[in-house]
Amino acid sequence: MIFRQLFDSVSGTYTYLLASRHGGEALILDPVLEKAEHYCQLLRELDLKLVKAVDTHLHADHVTGLGELRDRTHCITIMGEQSRADVVSMRVADGDKVTIEGLSLDVIYTPGHTDDSYSYVMGDRVFTGDTLLIRGTGRTDFQNGSARAQYESIFNHLLKLPEEMLVFPAHDYKGDTVSTIGEEKRYNPRLQVRSVDEYVELMANLKLPNPKMMDVAVPANMHVGLHQDELEKQGLALSPCQAIERLGRPEILLVDLRETSERAKHGTLAGALHAPYPGIEESLKPGGMLREVAAATGRRIVFFCAFGERSAMAVKAAKELGLANTAHIAGGIDAWKKAGGPVLHGQAA
Repeated sequence: MIFRQLFDSVSGTYTYLLASRHGGEALILDPVLEKAEHYCQLLRELDLKLVKAVDTHLHADHVTGLGELRDRTHCITIMGEQSRADVVSMRVADGDKVTIEGLSLDVIYTPGHTDDSYSYVMGDRVFTGDTLLIRGTGRTDFQNGSARAQYESIFNHLLKLPEEMLVFPAHDYKGDTVSTIGEEKRYNPRLQVRSVDEYVELMANLKLPNPKMMDVAVPANMHVGLHQDELEKQGLALSPCQAIERLGRPEILLVDLRETSERAKHGTLAGALHAPYPGIEESLKPGGMLREVAAATGRRIVFFCAFGERSAMAVKAAKELGLANTAHIAGGIDAWKKAGGPVLHGQAA
C-alpha cells in the first residue's frame, strides 16, 4: 500500500494520500488549496491517478483543495450528506464505504466539531478529521458544533474501535503525527471525564479565538462546485423537467455514471446504461463502448450522476474527444427526484 501523510504548516493540516499500488487509483483526504501543485507532483512521481478527493468536514482554517484537484485531475469530490458545500460529486452517510482500486474506507458519522464531521476507517487506521485529535479534540463552538454530539461520537463510536488502531487526525499543532485509540483513551486530557455533562462543561470553557482564516475559508469552502451553467449556455445540459419529458425516447441514451452502491441506495432511471465515472474517458475514446454505441445508433448520450458534477465532467471529456452529441442532466438524480421524476429501485436498478 502507498500511504503518505502530508503537512501544511500554515494551517497545521494533515492531508493523506492513499493507493494500493504504483500505477493505480489514489484517494486524498483533506487537501489544502495551496498544496495542490505539490499533490499533483507527487501523483506524477508515484504514477498514480487521483480518482477521489474527500473532506472530512467543512474546514474553517484553510481553503479546501477539492475544487482545484477536481479541475486538475477530474477526480470525484466527496463530503458527508450534511455538508453545506454547494456541490460535490458524491455525498456519503454513516455506514457507507468509499472505495478505490484495492482499498475501502468505512464511513462513520462523527458530528460535534461540526455537524458534517465524518471519520474514515481503513484496515488498521482511522482518519478522524477534527473530531479526535492527538491528545485533544476539535472545538465545538461554531459551524453547528455540539460538545454533547462530540462526546457521543468519540466515546460511543471512535473509542469503541480496537485499542491498537492507529489514529490519524486532520490537524496537529504540536508536532505529533500519529496515535492509537488506546493511547487517546489513557492520555488524552479531554477524555478523562466522568460524564457527558462534564465534557460539555470542559468544552464550554476553552474560550478559543476564532481561526484566522475562518471568514475566508468557510465561505470559500461552501462554494467548491463545478459551474454547470456553462454547459447549459452551450446547449449541453437538460433541466430535470426536460429530461423527464424525454424519458424513454429512442433518440436518447441515458448513462448512469454513479457507483453500484449509489444506484442501490438511491435508485436509477429506466433504461439507463451503467458506466461508472472513473472509466468514462476510456469508454468515450475511439473503440470505446459508449463511442461505439453512439456511432451505431445515432442516439444522443445523456449522462447523469448524483448532483451533476461527474456528468458535467463527462460532457467536457466527450467534447475534448470529439464526441459532440452528448448532454447531461443538470443537478443529477437529486434534482430529477425533486422535480418528481420516476426512479427505479431494487432489481430493476
